[in-house]
Amino acid sequence: MQLTHYNTNFTKRTFPITLVCDNVTNAPNIGSLFRICDTFGIEKLILCGDVSLGRKMTKTSRATEKTVNFEIKESASTVVQDLKREGYQIISLEITSKSKPVHTHIFSKEKPIALIIGDENFGVSETILKNSDDIIHIEMFGQNSSMNVVQATNIALYEITKQMM
Repeated sequence: MQLTHYNTNFTKRTFPITLVCDNVTNAPNIGSLFRICDTFGIEKLILCGDVSLGRKMTKTSRATEKTVNFEIKESASTVVQDLKREGYQIISLEITSKSKPVHTHIFSKEKPIALIIGDENFGVSETILKNSDDIIHIEMFGQNSSMNVVQATNIALYEITKQMM
């Protein structure tokens, strides 16, 4: 028998992870990010840049914007600097010459994590990458060198929360 929202018995849990979106502006992507923040028990979602929470976003979010703790800020760089001062591990999800595959990275349980994801076209800004404690990427085996930001975030949050259990 397939289970529904009403008869699953998943344990509710919140992880010390803040997802910071560096100019993710596509409404369906933002709606999907609300859903995965709810799914993975993320402590907070911070949307940075020119963000709209209109009908296209709420259609995709399936009402999770009502339960996920979130803020909208102007500058992701400022948010990252503030979180770093507060003791967060700054981990960017981006393919760079120094990034490590997400499945090989050991995530510390000692400090809260700020996972930074980037703009749909340009990724995480160079300023934030320079301010990151670690940079992780998803290994890919096809011709393309990029992945939809939501799909990549799903994979990263799965790995991070799996290690924190």
